[in-house]
Amino acid sequence: MGSAFCAAACLAATALALFGANEHGTGIALQLTARLSFLFFAAAYAGGALVTLLGARLAAVRRHSRDLGLAFASAHLVHVGLIAWLCWIGAAPATGVFVFFGIALAFTYLLALFSIARLQQVLGRARWWWLRTVGMNFIAFAFAVDFWKHPLQGGLRHLAAYLPFAILSVAAPVLVLASFCLSATPLGRAYLARRWPSRERARGPATR
Repeated sequence: MGSAFCAAACLAATALALFGANEHGTGIALQLTARLSFLFFAAAYAGGALVTLLGARLAAVRRHSRDLGLAFASAHLVHVGLIAWLCWIGAAPATGVFVFFGIALAFTYLLALFSIARLQQVLGRARWWWLRTVGMNFIAFAFAVDFWKHPLQGGLRHLAAYLPFAILSVAAPVLVLASFCLSATPLGRAYLARRWPSRERARGPATR
């Protein structure tokens, strides 16, 4: 968490130093910190799906999904601070943007709070499942909306800055959906049983 926060803070400070602490420089800092936090989020979001689809070689990603999620929340604090600065200098985003991304932000820190085992027990297993499922998917949707606003406009530099993240924002939910279909249907479970020998299944997809 500390490393993620420091990395995001360094990116933001560098952007502000190079381009100024005005609307333009803050916008660049926001783009950089959003991309960094998204990488942490994508790993936490799709880690379990990668294990199901690709096997136990990626089990470490799943084991550290909580750590990656908390790293995402930590790095995103810098992003939130930049939004506050943008408002302070009189360049606040539109109300609709605040509401939509504010919901995603609320889910981010609710999930971080209830990732604490004792609070999960208070919430209950079923409620935690619903909070995690709805929250993670809404955050993924918010990132996709952000990255797919204008990914094919603005020239090659704009394309290089947006398109890889736009593709990843779609690929991650597709992986999660494919994993769910394989795990939840008899045909999918039979496929996994054939694909992963019994010993590897015990270490890989069967541990989800």
